[in-house]
Amino acid sequence: MNIRRNSKILETSLTTDGILRLNLNNPDNLNALSENMIDLMQENIDKAGLDKNIRVIIISSEGSTFSSGHDLKELKTARNNSDKGKKYYLKIMKKCSKMMQSIINNPKPFIAQVSGTATAAGCQLVASCDLAYANTAAKFATPGVNIGLFCSTPMVAISRNLSNKHSMEMLLLGELISSEKAAKIGLINEVSPDDKFKKFVLNKALKISKKSAITLKIGKQAFYKQIDMKLSEAYNYASKVMVENMLKLDAKEGIDAFINKREPKWKDK
Repeated sequence: MNIRRNSKILETSLTTDGILRLNLNNPDNLNALSENMIDLMQENIDKAGLDKNIRVIIISSEGSTFSSGHDLKELKTARNNSDKGKKYYLKIMKKCSKMMQSIINNPKPFIAQVSGTATAAGCQLVASCDLAYANTAAKFATPGVNIGLFCSTPMVAISRNLSNKHSMEMLLLGELISSEKAAKIGLINEVSPDDKFKKFVLNKALKISKKSAITLKIGKQAFYKQIDMKLSEAYNYASKVMVENMLKLDAKEGIDAFINKREPKWKDK
């Protein structure tokens, strides 16, 4: 199956404060996570992790749909292959799973700015980000069960954010939930009024961008590594991380600045 690459479906912009915006820009196709879109996202996520000028990444979208998830037209076309699409489906699921994990493993914080409907793998994308904010119009769902295709890969991200009962309710019912409910159950952090939403998210990103990059890197990595450990193991690991962090130049600078009541000057070391 040949997929033509179109870089216009993902807009990128970088502010002087080091905030990179990855803007899904294919509203005519509901910002679906097509193979092209996944490849472009993966490329930019990887580059962002290595770019010292980038401090925070915002994932946003154009149109009334944040992302509808996998491109069902692509998946349907693959059924015409001799193996009924099995090889292609495996490739797409692996690519998408890698992209979601790259967000978690990236040293930079990711913020989902959701101003539309996020469904299936689109909801998975929201759940994979470190922080997620939505406007009042946003809605969320894992509706695969309604078309005979359980949202098994979105389930991985969803179940790591929500309780078992809330996860299963989304997965079994496949119904849209409001941004208010999404915030209540922990899928997103907070809801902002529509007219203030973009500025609201940008202010969150700006606050994070002023922190020490090395401290954020250490903290993010430690958070996701310890979360599945046993309690004693997590404390042993976190204690070692604290010591490692304490020996960094920015920890010395930050503590000195706090004691002397001045603003820290980060070296990101």
